[in-house]
Amino acid sequence: MKYYIGCDLGGTNLRAAIVDVDSGKVLNQLSIATLAREGHAAVMARMAGLFLQVIQETGLQRDAIGGIGIGVPGMLDLKKGETLFLPNLSGTWPHVPLVATISNLMDLPTAILNDARSITLGEWRFGAGKGLDTLAVFTLGTGIGGGLVVDGRLHQGSGGTAGELGHMTIDHNGPRCGCGNYGCLEVFASGPAIRVMGIKAVAQGLTTQIAELCENDLNRITPALIAKAAEAGDQIALGIFNQAGFYLGVAASSICSAVAPQRIILSGGVSRAGRLLLDPMTRTMRERTHIMDVDQVEIVLGELGDNAGAIGASVWASLQAPGRSA
Repeated sequence: MKYYIGCDLGGTNLRAAIVDVDSGKVLNQLSIATLAREGHAAVMARMAGLFLQVIQETGLQRDAIGGIGIGVPGMLDLKKGETLFLPNLSGTWPHVPLVATISNLMDLPTAILNDARSITLGEWRFGAGKGLDTLAVFTLGTGIGGGLVVDGRLHQGSGGTAGELGHMTIDHNGPRCGCGNYGCLEVFASGPAIRVMGIKAVAQGLTTQIAELCENDLNRITPALIAKAAEAGDQIALGIFNQAGFYLGVAASSICSAVAPQRIILSGGVSRAGRLLLDPMTRTMRERTHIMDVDQVEIVLGELGDNAGAIGASVWASLQAPGRSA
């Protein structure tokens, strides 16, 4: 057995797990608050403490751990092992030597990978993409991330930036995205985009269960609350998810034209809406794809849940060993 630590560095929480990278089994998993406002040095120290704790609780010796992989939400310099821009963490972490710092603190080989690519790697190796050669993953949450596996390899592209599916242009006249572009998928189908549609419906006085469920407190509206209304048959809520699913389907049709995936996987908190997104997404993808046998492309939910990122990050760390590659 080969044990590695996989970590999700999130804006709110740090999640660490010890993973058997031969089977994908999680031996132990712990989560603590990131407290990003304390600065990157404090966060990295907390991260090392979390790693020590998860090792101790599992009952393993330090030398049983082959290395550490960290899924990071933002732009990275994979060669230097530095973070470049983490928009959801205080200070944005420009040129922070994350790999060198954790390697020194833990005396273990350390590797970093974008968090959405970590999820992609985890789902490909041990989840909904297991056994496939070519697939795409959309991670749906506060933003929309993604990843691609092409011909049996995690596709990294220039600087490890390939797979930013949330920043495909869906409408060149669309609203400005946080990335600086206009009309990205993220502004139409992310968690905040769905939430804004719900808020607008209630603020306009439309007849909808969303208003009842939030007791007319707009601050309580979330994608999960809108999904609850949709599952109860509320037409406004159903329309919101149909619209988000439509835009996801438009993006999926472009993915089909570009890489002809065998499967498209939805992961992340917003994907818990399930068929509310899958059905309109699948319908739109099939209506808009004509240059390949799109009936062979499945759109499914991820199978690894909240552990996908940690599992993928641990696999990534193991693949950095000499003679191995993704």
